[in-house]
Amino acid sequence: MVLRSKHLVRYVFQNQHKLLQQLLVQGGPVRACSGHGGTQQQAQLRVEEDDNFPKIAEVPPLAAPFPMTLEHAADVGEQFKYADLSVRLAAPHQLNPKPDVDDLAFGKYFTDHMLKVPYHRRLGGWQKPEITPMENLNLHPAAKVFHYAIELFEGMKAYRGYDGKIRFFRPEMNMARMNVTAYRSGLPTFECEELIKAMARLVMIDSEWVPHTESASLYIRPTLIGIEPTLGVASSDSALLYTILSPVGPYFKPGAKGLKLYAEPKYTRAWPGGVGDRKVGSNYGPTIHVQQEALRNGCHQVLWLYGDDHQLTEVGVMNIFMLYMKENGERELVTPPLNGLILPGITRDSIIRLCHQWGEFSVREEKFTMPEIKKLSKEGRLLELFGAGTAAVISPIEHISYMGEEIHVPTESQDNPLYRRLYNTLTDIQYGKLDHPWAYVID
Repeated sequence: MVLRSKHLVRYVFQNQHKLLQQLLVQGGPVRACSGHGGTQQQAQLRVEEDDNFPKIAEVPPLAAPFPMTLEHAADVGEQFKYADLSVRLAAPHQLNPKPDVDDLAFGKYFTDHMLKVPYHRRLGGWQKPEITPMENLNLHPAAKVFHYAIELFEGMKAYRGYDGKIRFFRPEMNMARMNVTAYRSGLPTFECEELIKAMARLVMIDSEWVPHTESASLYIRPTLIGIEPTLGVASSDSALLYTILSPVGPYFKPGAKGLKLYAEPKYTRAWPGGVGDRKVGSNYGPTIHVQQEALRNGCHQVLWLYGDDHQLTEVGVMNIFMLYMKENGERELVTPPLNGLILPGITRDSIIRLCHQWGEFSVREEKFTMPEIKKLSKEGRLLELFGAGTAAVISPIEHISYMGEEIHVPTESQDNPLYRRLYNTLTDIQYGKLDHPWAYVID
């Protein structure tokens, strides 16, 4: 059946619009993290009159992985506004030399400016935001962030497209997740769109730090910390929201083969009722020792398992997906459910939505275990395993070292592997090759 481009574009546009509307209204009563992903920057997918254009399946709208709206607590006080933003530019002697793109390592270099927004409950809430030269923070030794890990962060990127425009990728999702984490951490919540606009201004001021290549990007690290100088495990009446920028290359070395994972059941990353589904620093520090053990055993990353049945949860700091062949010969993509053990990743959510739209195989959010992986491998029905996250986008998995066994995963042996198609689609959106509502173009 031939679908002419004008009909297909209209259909895709209508369904993308419904999807974004569902994301914006899902989960709550009052304030939405609206952004250019809504009505302001909706754009049609470019298509050609091509019989081979992928089919778009008609699927019901998917719920957002976390509330996209949040009621601020009454005692949070005043909210900061982008309109109040002030800018103090770095002097010439404060400017840093820009590294060569080929020398970029993750999180090693930082741009010339940062965004800061103080919060003090006794002063009425959020104070005015300010962009300043990159500088050290002056904090009291008793600040709660140092003693009780009252802090959280987000990870997102700015991409310079083929057309020279700079884009964010679904920033309203990062801000909504950050607000949910702030609420869980006893820190003040904020208006998402105001922070998005302030970060966009920061990126534009340091726009020449956004790499002029599709093999690199500008990493954005919004951070919220409790700075009240009092000892005692309690919420912090003072906080600091700040954002720093770092040009980054590929998370893993170019040309590297698929990942080899270290699966050791005695280590657990998260547990029911904890904060494994929130982006707080206390989730990451305790994993460093296990990562070092993985390296000593010739592996790249840790495959985190949970429970007596050894459920797969995350790969290092990434979500995990498995593509396999069911007994009836049909393919199915499965990823662990959002049951509190894993981070509700933005890349994870994007992959699920793309695969639902393609409609070429079933997609499930359900637990799967190492015994199931072994069984599928022995029967030749294990097709692909890959990790997904903002830093690395998508990383194929080639081996798992598990309880004395070496399990080979034929991810890169597939014809037209799914992971590569997903990687290409996501990066085409991020770098502007494919017009899409998920791309937030910075003016």
